[in-house]
Amino acid sequence: MRDQGLGSWPRRRARMTPAKAALVQDGTPMSYADLDRAVTRLAHGLRARGVERGDRVAFLGLNSIEMVLTVLATARLGSVSVPVNTRLAAPELAHVLDHSGTRLLVVEDVFADALQAPQVSGLGLETVDFTRAAGVGLEHLAVDDLTEIDEPIGLDDLFMIQYTSGTSGRPKGVMLTHGNVVWNVANLLVDVDIGSQEVALVTAPLFHTAALNQVLFPTILKGGTALIEARFDAARAVDLIESQGVTLLFGVTSMYLAIAAAPRFAGADLSSLRLALSGGAPIPESLLRTWLDRGLMIIQGYGLTEASPGTTMLRADEGVRKLGSAGTACFFTDVRVVAGDRDAEDGEPGEVLVSGPHVSPGYWQDDAATASAFEDGWLHTGDLATRDDEGYLRIVDRLKDMYISGGENVYPAEVERALHEHPAVAECAVVGVPDERWGEVGRAFVVVRAGEEVDEADVLAHLEGRLARYKLPRSVVFLPELPHNASGKLLKSRLREVTP
Repeated sequence: MRDQGLGSWPRRRARMTPAKAALVQDGTPMSYADLDRAVTRLAHGLRARGVERGDRVAFLGLNSIEMVLTVLATARLGSVSVPVNTRLAAPELAHVLDHSGTRLLVVEDVFADALQAPQVSGLGLETVDFTRAAGVGLEHLAVDDLTEIDEPIGLDDLFMIQYTSGTSGRPKGVMLTHGNVVWNVANLLVDVDIGSQEVALVTAPLFHTAALNQVLFPTILKGGTALIEARFDAARAVDLIESQGVTLLFGVTSMYLAIAAAPRFAGADLSSLRLALSGGAPIPESLLRTWLDRGLMIIQGYGLTEASPGTTMLRADEGVRKLGSAGTACFFTDVRVVAGDRDAEDGEPGEVLVSGPHVSPGYWQDDAATASAFEDGWLHTGDLATRDDEGYLRIVDRLKDMYISGGENVYPAEVERALHEHPAVAECAVVGVPDERWGEVGRAFVVVRAGEEVDEADVLAHLEGRLARYKLPRSVVFLPELPHNASGKLLKSRLREVTP
């Protein structure tokens, strides 16, 4: 094959294990042979719609076999996938589609209304909608042609643009090549014993890099079976683990918390489950011990979209001894903790720098942001960590003030930008505060303009529709002024100490 990219994986797997179930959704399996045929037909369909090598194809929808097919068919053409966060507000959605230069948008019908917003409809995009629930799928886009498509695709070719919020208040498009994802999968397989008999439960959103690159693609590479769930449901997750013999699970803190709180968790047969992966934020010790009582250590790691995402891993056998740590660097990854222009001493906070073949080449159409974050072969993550004398990292803060709510990255600058659009807001700041369910949630601090009156409900109502709901602050604190240092820099550390 000339195609060395991810779009060739269904064909490569189909010649090894054609009858094996590759994907299952709503009880309906799709074999690897059928997956390869479906990808081929859909690739011909996309080409018939004018999609060419390098064109961007966006997907807006819940987890589905259709999403997997779209991503793989796009890759087979040498085109570029743009998975869209289904929780984006209209202005955010419009920015992602416009900035990426999307050629074609594939959208699940339940999100069709989002396309009617003036910001989105004004783009004039060609769209293809589908109805998964009715079993219609993407048959109307596919073409009944099984002629082999074998584009010369190399590991350095662009595979995907994944948008992640930026400190400037605008989402940035992280470019991931085929090689970035391949090396990320290789890293994971060195650390985690994923096998051909794996039954992986995919409940985290596939528009995020973790579910896609840490669960789905490793499972396909090894010839396992991925159970695709449209949405996360804790009680259903317990049922599926028991009834389908799920062996691999991925989730963020809020998901593991919800599963542990499900009525059947304590008594359900979870003996098939041997791998539980987590990322996004550290798992609280109390929750880890709840899962340990069921015989399972949650394997935690640190990563970010720009690294495809895996960077460090706290392996299961060190989970208790190094509780709270983010682990050590993955096999094909190099990590530094830097304080100023030198490597930090053990226990000294410093910025995490990452290098490896899984690290993104930069941001789409954003030379300034790329130059700022990628320097001399190192990705400057903006995260602060300490390293102990054994090389284990502990994430202690975020230089960029980003916080993680339910596994979603939230950048205060983006929320503050929307807050400033309120006519009564003179100054504002947003910080992440601890939350038992979501890990962290936003708290807004607002200084009201002289002569104006506004309350918490009014401020929160103003943000509705401007931002995805997970980005909305859960509380508002009004202050006569915000704390600044002598040079005028806002002191967010003091805001985190304010008790509402």
